[in-house]
Amino acid sequence: MIKNTKEIKSNHYREKFGRYFEDFNVGDVYDHRPGKTITEYDNHQFTLMTLNTHPIHFDAEYAKATEFGKNLVVSPYTLSLLIGMSVSDCSQKAIANLGMDEVKFTAPVFHGDTVYGSSEVLEKRESKTREGQGIVTIKTTGTNQDGKVICTFKRQILIPFEGHAVEDKIEHY
Repeated sequence: MIKNTKEIKSNHYREKFGRYFEDFNVGDVYDHRPGKTITEYDNHQFTLMTLNTHPIHFDAEYAKATEFGKNLVVSPYTLSLLIGMSVSDCSQKAIANLGMDEVKFTAPVFHGDTVYGSSEVLEKRESKTREGQGIVTIKTTGTNQDGKVICTFKRQILIPFEGHAVEDKIEHY
């Protein structure tokens, strides 16, 4: 059988996504690909959709007068992008995101920058109150096209054991 697939019937496979609790090992690092080149549209849409009215994110004339000389990408977009990039490797099977700690934005991000992410498994333990589930703690690091670290954060994720995920219970999934 092909890895990350489920055989539906003879010569018929369905792609499987994500990792079960047992698939995580402390110290493993997952590089999240593809990267994402941030456009001016991405930044403006996220900024205005979230009602962030700081002009450094969408007013080019205002931004020219700042120390950066151009619009900054709004930091919650950078964080959201990195969380999204990590889903297929870290939280595709998640029951819940339990928390996020130590969020740091370590360098500015601009339109045209390409963001890449990687996540390291820091800790894992079985849940004390939820049978068939465990808590995985990861640290995600975002870098730009030059390899400069732009953002880091830790996240705790509730992950099912094999046989306990929603898709394990739905025949057509």
